Amino acid sequence: MFLLRRRIPQPYRAWIDDLVAEEKEEVYSRYTFENRDSEAGRRILAASQEEQREFVLAAAMWLDLRHSKPSTAFYETWAVRQTMHTVLRRRLPFEHDDVCHLLDWSIRQPYTSVRGTPQMIKVLQDHLKDHGLTPDLRKRMNNLTKCLEEGHSTEETRRWSARLKELGRLSTSTMPLVPGEAWSDAAIGDIGAMEGEARAAWVDLLQRCARARGARPGKNWSGDAESLIEKIGRPVFDRALLHWFPLVDRPRTRSVEGGSQWQADPNLLLQDENADILKALAWLCAGSEDAEVARALGTLALSAYRKVPQMGPRCVRVGDACVWALGAMPDAGGVGQLAMLQARVKFGTAQKGIEKVLATAAGRAGMSLREIEEISVPAYGLQEVGVRRAMLGEFGVELVVTGTSTTELRRIRPDGKPQISVPKAVKEHNPEELKEIKAAATDLRKMLPAQRDRIENLYLEQKSWTYPSWRGRYLDYPVVGTLARRLIWKFTNRERTGAGVFHEGRIVGRNGHVLAWLDDSTRVELWHPMQEEPNEVLAWRDWLAELEIRQPFKQAHREVYLLTDAERTTRTYSNRFAAHLIKQHQFNALCAARGWKNKLRLMVDDEYPPATLELPAWGLRAEFWVEGLGDNYGADTTEAGTYLYLATDQVRFYNIDARENYAHAGGGGYAAEFRGQGAPSGPITLEEIPPLVLSEVMRDADMFVGVASVGNDPNWADGGPEGRYRDY
Repeated sequence: MFLLRRRIPQPYRAWIDDLVAEEKEEVYSRYTFENRDSEAGRRILAASQEEQREFVLAAAMWLDLRHSKPSTAFYETWAVRQTMHTVLRRRLPFEHDDVCHLLDWSIRQPYTSVRGTPQMIKVLQDHLKDHGLTPDLRKRMNNLTKCLEEGHSTEETRRWSARLKELGRLSTSTMPLVPGEAWSDAAIGDIGAMEGEARAAWVDLLQRCARARGARPGKNWSGDAESLIEKIGRPVFDRALLHWFPLVDRPRTRSVEGGSQWQADPNLLLQDENADILKALAWLCAGSEDAEVARALGTLALSAYRKVPQMGPRCVRVGDACVWALGAMPDAGGVGQLAMLQARVKFGTAQKGIEKVLATAAGRAGMSLREIEEISVPAYGLQEVGVRRAMLGEFGVELVVTGTSTTELRRIRPDGKPQISVPKAVKEHNPEELKEIKAAATDLRKMLPAQRDRIENLYLEQKSWTYPSWRGRYLDYPVVGTLARRLIWKFTNRERTGAGVFHEGRIVGRNGHVLAWLDDSTRVELWHPMQEEPNEVLAWRDWLAELEIRQPFKQAHREVYLLTDAERTTRTYSNRFAAHLIKQHQFNALCAARGWKNKLRLMVDDEYPPATLELPAWGLRAEFWVEGLGDNYGADTTEAGTYLYLATDQVRFYNIDARENYAHAGGGGYAAEFRGQGAPSGPITLEEIPPLVLSEVMRDADMFVGVASVGNDPNWADGGPEGRYRDY
């Protein structure tokens, strides 16, 4: 008995042989084949549509025959495969059986990268424009979809799968959400309880969300999605998201087995399909004018940017979608949430995205970025500085800011006496108003520390205001005023300069005298002890203690760092905080909190920049040099190879546009090499650095060393673990 071997017809066999011959001659590098660089490829692209159709079918047959041999490597057939994929981008006259044959070929391929899925989708789209969907085609489309879903999941494969389901009508009534997460379970339950058109509209919307691509919504996608929201109703849509978004931060309802010890715990992450849908739902919030939706987006962004061990941020694309939506919202609520995120999110890429969106909002308003940050702080319903009052039926409610991160909700009876618990009448008749006030209290506890950090950073921004502008944006602003009224401010006009603090409705000096000379021409800036005589600073400390004012951050008691004789000797660098042993991960977290840029150092053959702080208002960049410690992988590093400890070295200053220095991860000295932009430039002498800048940078370095030092570890023994650092 003889088996007939399939033969590839001419001239297509000759075309394939020419492609293979060119590959063997290495006319082009493997895996970088371009038809325009190949004589055989150009000839195929110039052929008629019918000839190209026959070539595609012949190429599929040839690839099957070649890969039936176990010894055949994929690079040996790369030119033929790439030419086949290129030709399939064109609309060719494929018959029904041809399409089935190509789908079968794609399903047989072992890897997604060589399956040609986008080309198969193109073939199907072209065929179904003029022909009906047959059971044979639908069966094969379902099998190809399963291949994609069972393989490695990426944004592309999920999008391809959704498109195949749409073309094959495989999911007309199926929700694309994956159960197992608190929010997806809630959404599935809520939509499942609906009937008729309402349920169909939600399913259609979620399916469209599953197919969303890119970092920003496209015009056509947005138009189609908005039409579905109109069917659902914007208020209904907003209420659903207010229910689902807060649940994203809750633990999974079904645990997932973890993979390798080197990988992140999947129970702490978002399921990929669900994350795609969340991203698109966040986009669709851009049209909402509801302050509650803005708050929900801010909370969702915090959850998405939260760091997960072995992974980094939990889900960057969801966080970025929230930032974009907040920036596109029509009212100031979105910008206020962005201001909160800017202060609380320390992930570098997210910080750049938030700043970019805020800058866009500032441009629309004709203001600078700093001005938009100042005026965009929400008032949360406070009618005066630190107080919000409301009547809920016969009972009064007061929301009072009591500290830098604390609030108090006070309930008042009709007779004016305090009420300890929430009255039953309020729970029954005013539940929504009470809920909104409690939400405002929660937001205030998040916003106040963020504004405290922003104001403290003003020291290095050389920021000043006119007296009326300062009163409107700081002293008398309902939220920021609770911080500004506990700080010392410096006032300057043409005739005199003085410092004062708000007390009993007036601005007074340290002796209690009212600063009656303040007028609209007065300039205001944040007071710093570096600019005062020691006796004046001590007098302010005593005066604040007498008034029982607790400042939101160290100001009167702020540490001051003066240039030392040793630093005058070294001229261009300070060794004041050199030769300390610190914990790398704690140091990295402190850098992020104080606005420094730093990279975790791995025990690898690579170079890293120092920890840096850019000071654009002064045209300077500060550098704190550190290096990894140890050479025992697994003992001196984490399981992922990250150094556990660092050794500190010099603090230096450069022009902000100078090329950045780099050093090997394990040490060896920093130098400005070919990396980065800007021209190589030497360090600036410390005597040229403004005293306030020097003091603030040294204060940060002191905090890094003091907090992250191994000396704070009660388990640290002399010489470190096993005495490996005894000679340090």
